[in-house]
Amino acid sequence: MSTSAMHLDHDRCATVVRSKDPRYDGWFVTGVLSTGIYCRPSCPAITPRVRNMRFYPSAAAAQGAGFRACKRCLPDATPGSPEWHVRGDVVARAVRLVADGVVDREGVSGLAARLGYSTRQLERLVRAELGAGPLALARAQRAQAARLLLEGTALTMADVAHAAGFSSIRSFNDTVREVYAATPSQLRAGARGGGAGGDRGTVGQPPPGAPTTLTLRLPFRAPLHAPSLFGHLAATAVPGIDTWVDGALVRSLRLPAGPAVAELRPGRPDDRHVHVTLRLADTGDLAAAIGRCRRMLDLDADPVAVDEHLASDPALAPLVRKHAGVRLPGSPDTDELALRVVLSQQVSTVAAGTLTGRLVQSLGDPLPEPLTGPVTHLFPTAAAVAGAADHELPGMPASRQRTLRTVAAALAEGEVDLGPGADWGTAREQLLALPGVGPWTAEMVLLRGLGDPDAFPATDLGVQVTAAAHGLPGGRGLAQHAAAWSPWRSYATSLLWAASDHAAARLPDAEPGTDRSTTDFHTTDRHTTDGTDRHGGDGHTVTTKETP
Repeated sequence: MSTSAMHLDHDRCATVVRSKDPRYDGWFVTGVLSTGIYCRPSCPAITPRVRNMRFYPSAAAAQGAGFRACKRCLPDATPGSPEWHVRGDVVARAVRLVADGVVDREGVSGLAARLGYSTRQLERLVRAELGAGPLALARAQRAQAARLLLEGTALTMADVAHAAGFSSIRSFNDTVREVYAATPSQLRAGARGGGAGGDRGTVGQPPPGAPTTLTLRLPFRAPLHAPSLFGHLAATAVPGIDTWVDGALVRSLRLPAGPAVAELRPGRPDDRHVHVTLRLADTGDLAAAIGRCRRMLDLDADPVAVDEHLASDPALAPLVRKHAGVRLPGSPDTDELALRVVLSQQVSTVAAGTLTGRLVQSLGDPLPEPLTGPVTHLFPTAAAVAGAADHELPGMPASRQRTLRTVAAALAEGEVDLGPGADWGTAREQLLALPGVGPWTAEMVLLRGLGDPDAFPATDLGVQVTAAAHGLPGGRGLAQHAAAWSPWRSYATSLLWAASDHAAARLPDAEPGTDRSTTDFHTTDRHTTDGTDRHGGDGHTVTTKETP
């Protein structure tokens, strides 16, 4: 049975509930007829009788069936279903767009237009798989955002309602009571009384004009290989927009309603969550900020399924045992990531960071004073880069500067769609059609920007070096061998990065005093014509590339 239809297998789901296995949190929820509540599979409460269990593919479906969220296990505070992380069909794309707040900003009609479907078609497709339509999914997300704000801030009820996306105080009150069987005031009082909460935030009323600060825990499915995930993001940090400070990655975010800053800190080895502190210029961006942080850290992945598949290759099995739970080091903004990848063509990680930092200082938007700290800017928009004067761009070969402008213009004009709802195959084709963009650039954007689980930058230097060290073939032979790793070739790439001796494979704090520049990979000077990319640029050669 397809995992997307797991909730239809009553016996299997009941077995999972009896085992209280947290790996299945997010795959489905359990409605309990005798209590009228719905729970995550690992709820610590007494297991209900099997005849009283009903299973639903989403919290929105359980809410639509009249069940209220369990106050003990908080089923809305679980990792999202990995199904929507690995699928590229229209339903998965719709789910990703809903999570990014598109329905709240543009309505269901706007969501349907982005996907190229009629509203009726989209409603039918989403409801068939999730048991609820896009509006119900957005409503469930608004309810979760309201709970986080009620429990984690001292904002007024009116401000919470607005920030969570509700159109009125009445709909806010009604939804909270229906979903949590408690009034907003009761939820806030319960948080101050020390109730349980998997993603509980800190409480505080910001002074006038100050950003709202909220500290949360972002859950994930274990295991998670934090050294390679946070190490990669720290090693590729760009001055001004992200940096590693005191054991945490600090990152500026360009959100729909305004800027924000996120501080992401790995937990202890036995934790099942990442700590995040958000400073939001507009609290209405809470859901979008959480979604982008989760996407950047790939927290909705199913590492057990990935590791089991990759370990079937004898060459990768030892690496899987040593580096279990690798994730895709992502980006909160795929347009930004695409431009950063272009800047990193044919240069080392350190040089790419320097070039990109100069671009940020020249064209990036400064953060407002209350948000300024370890990071100072937002990454420039694609339109700003496309329209920049020559002296505003960092020094680089003329061919790469043309590629940078070409990619920026295509993104700004909508010729290339790299949004959360983008079709991975179409995005790859659109990127490869641009002059100066070859397979390595396209695959890196798909892997790190869009989270495509099956992208494979076969000519990446880090991949090639580590693959050779573990007995895997080089050149075209590696790409042929990697076919067996599908549909998880992106994770095989991350695994090879994690097994390298590059600074990106470890936490910056792991080896104090290490000079990253002395351990950096560099691209080779030996070029071999491939002939597969008529545009030149990175696709015209099989020269290996550094991870951007």
